[in-house]
This record gives sequence, C-alpha cells and structure tokens, in this order.
Amino acid sequence: MKKQRPVNLDLQTVSFPLTAIASILHRISGVIMFFAVGILMWLLSESLSSPMGFANVQDILDSFAAKFIIWGTLTALAYHLVVGVRHIIMDMGYGEEFDSATKSAQLSMVISVILSVLAGVWLW
Repeated sequence: MKKQRPVNLDLQTVSFPLTAIASILHRISGVIMFFAVGILMWLLSESLSSPMGFANVQDILDSFAAKFIIWGTLTALAYHLVVGVRHIIMDMGYGEEFDSATKSAQLSMVISVILSVLAGVWLW
C-alpha cells in the first residue's frame, strides 16, 4: 500500500514559529553550557594548582578569545535560565495559548539580549 502523503524536504521553505525557535535555542544553549563546563573546570583546576597556574589563567583570561568564550558561556547561561523559567511557567499551565506563548517567547528573547549586553559590558 503506497501512502500519498506530501513530503517537503526543502528546509528553506519551512518557517518555524517564534515559540519553536525559542525552544530549539534553549536546547542549543544547554549543549553550549555542557561543553563550556569542561573549559571552566579546566580553568578552575589550573588556577588552583599553584600560584604560577593562577597567573597563567589570569593571562589566558586577559585575551580577547577567552573573554569572547566567557561571554558566550554567560549568554548561553542567561538565555537558558530565562527560557527555562518560561518553560516552567508554561508547564504550570500559564501562557499555553499560541498568542501568549509567542509574547512570552518575545519577552524572554528581549530579556536575554539585555542580559547578554550586560555580560559584555561587565567583561569588557
């Protein structure tokens, strides 16, 4: 029996709603934080190893690349936290309608951008 279902494999024609984009980015930010923990644990271990290790970590963290990685980690953490709170509120039964979910996704993205800018100001 052949099924006559439409198949659309061109992903450029698919437009995701903002709520789906927020959910996908929430998962991506979780993966970023998972890998960032390894870097942060290595920096902590190195800084606690000796006074020379602490000085080495200070030198590493003075570079632009390290500050950019730390900024990315803080941005992922802020986004993950804000959208995680949004998901928890929705799990409690509030804002599950499409309109209110879209507005809460917009608000969470705005708050995340503000926190990201503040993290950049704090680092640099």
